[in-house]
Formats: sequence, C-alpha cells, structure tokens
Amino acid sequence: MNLYDFTVKTRKGADVALSDFAGKVVLVVNTATGCGFTPQYKELQEIYDAYKDQGFEILDFPCNQFADQAPGTDEEIHTFCTGRFGITFPQYAKIDVNGENAIPLYKWLTSSTTFDGFNGPMGLMLSGVVKKMDKDYKNNGNIKWNFTKFLIDREGNIVARFEPTMSMDKVRDAVAAQL
Repeated sequence: MNLYDFTVKTRKGADVALSDFAGKVVLVVNTATGCGFTPQYKELQEIYDAYKDQGFEILDFPCNQFADQAPGTDEEIHTFCTGRFGITFPQYAKIDVNGENAIPLYKWLTSSTTFDGFNGPMGLMLSGVVKKMDKDYKNNGNIKWNFTKFLIDREGNIVARFEPTMSMDKVRDAVAAQL
C-alpha cells in the first residue's frame, strides 16, 4: 500500500483520490485550531510557500480527538486558519485519526509507523497527558496529539513521522531532502 491507494473528503464533502498527488512530496498532518501547537500553521505555510513550486503539498486534516481542540465546522476551521495564519494549502474534512472511526488513510499511517517519543519541555508535559489517555502509548503507532506529521515521498511511501514536539526546522529539512 501507499498514499495513492486512498481517497479522502474535501471540506465540501467531495471525494479526492490521493493518486492525484502522484509524483509529489506530501506532508500529511492532523491539526487543531485550539491547541498549543496551532502556531505551527505559520511554519507549515512558510514551508509550503518555499517548496510548493517544486512539487510539494501539505494535506491538512482537522481532528477533534485530542481534548476537543478542533471545535467547529469544517468551514469555521478553514475560516480561522486562512484568516489567522493565511494558509493556502488544502484543508480536508474533519476526521478521526485513531480508533474504529479513523479514516483508512490514518489507519495505514499509524499501522506503518512507530511512535519515537516526544522531545523538549513540551514533550515532558505532553507525555503525562497522553499516558492518561493510553497507558501503552509508547508501544503503538497511534496518533498521540495534534500536529503529528507524515512525510511521503514522490512514490507515495512514508519516509518519516514527526511528532508535534519535533522542531519544524527538522521537518523543513526533511521536506527539502525529498525534493
């Protein structure tokens, strides 16, 4: 399996075949508008601006599974993100990333990768919060929090997973290396 085997829904409910992104480097990210990591939208947009003309795309999937930090409709979330952060990359319908209602794309992403841990001071705090939700969190590939990112190469294969505490400079460097 690879990225191109999946179809997702736009904010308006239309199906999008991810095979439409064949030949591009793609960053898949689950997001939230009321999270401590929400300012990463600014850095994501900067990376997108820097590399979109070289065949780079960001696929943004709002998710409300972590402390209800993505309230609102798809349109309300989109209005917030475009107004506050000026995002221009595609935002898709709000989804679940874990559990029985997780969309097939995220079931593949989480079953094909492992959690490598959080880093930095925010990571220590986040570890305590996540452990209360999933005592076995260190030993499974489930998404732990908002702004987990997956880097996909031009052939549709996962090449990296970045937890939300990972430096956005490292994310940028990994994108640039794939391009």
